[in-house]
Amino acid sequence: MYELNSRVRYSETDIDAKLSLTGIMNYMQDCSTMQSEDVGVGIGYLGREKKAWLLSSWQIVIGRRPVLGERIKVLTWPYAVKGLYALRNFAILDEKGEYLVKANSYWFLMNTETGRPMRITDADTDPYGEFNPKIEMEDAGRKIAVPKEMEETGRLVVMKHLLDTNLHVNNAQYVDIARELVPAGTEIGEIRAEYRKAAVLGDEMVIKSTREGRSYLVSLCNSDGDVFANVELKETEM
Repeated sequence: MYELNSRVRYSETDIDAKLSLTGIMNYMQDCSTMQSEDVGVGIGYLGREKKAWLLSSWQIVIGRRPVLGERIKVLTWPYAVKGLYALRNFAILDEKGEYLVKANSYWFLMNTETGRPMRITDADTDPYGEFNPKIEMEDAGRKIAVPKEMEETGRLVVMKHLLDTNLHVNNAQYVDIARELVPAGTEIGEIRAEYRKAAVLGDEMVIKSTREGRSYLVSLCNSDGDVFANVELKETEM
C-alpha cells in the first residue's frame, strides 16, 4: 500500500471551498504515479520500454469532500490482474483515518509503438509488491450504459492544456467537461468514467448528455460517433 500525505490547497478547491471532483481524481492519479516513480517503473522507465499504463475505467464513491486546508491521506494499492486489466484501489482519508473517498479502477498496458494493448507480466506487477485485499465497496464494473439517443449539448476542440504526457486528453479532463453540464450546487456522490478511445490534440469532441434519475450521463464522442469516454455523475442521495 502506498501513501501520499497532503493538505487541500486553494488551487484544488471548487467554488464551495471544498476539494473539487477534478482535485479528487488528480490526487489519486498522482498517488499511483508517485508509487510507480518510487519503485523504479515510472514515466522514464515506461518510455524506454515503449509502454504506457492507460486507464480503462474509474468508479469513485465520495462520502465527503475535504475542505480547504484540511489534512488528508491518499492511499493506493493494486489488488488483482484479470486478463488484460490490472485492478487498483484508491482511498482518501481524513486526519482521524476515516474514509472520505473510495475508488476502484481498471488499467491496461499499451505498446506505444503499435498502439495496441499488451499482456501484463510479473515483471510489470512485481515492483509494486504483493497484492492487497480489495477495498469494501460495490463494484459497478467497467462499462457505463448510456441511451442511444442523447441531446447534443456542445462541442469543443482539444487544446494542449487538456493533454498529459501520453499526448492524450487526461482522464480527469473528461470528467471536468462532463461536470459543466451538472447544475450549480449539485453535490456529486459517485463518479464513473469509461474510456474507449483517446482524444488527441485537434480532435473535435461532441458532447451529448441526458439525465436518468439521480444520474447525469455524458458521452464524449468524435464527429463520426466514436466514443472517447462515457461519464456518469450521480447526485448524493439526500
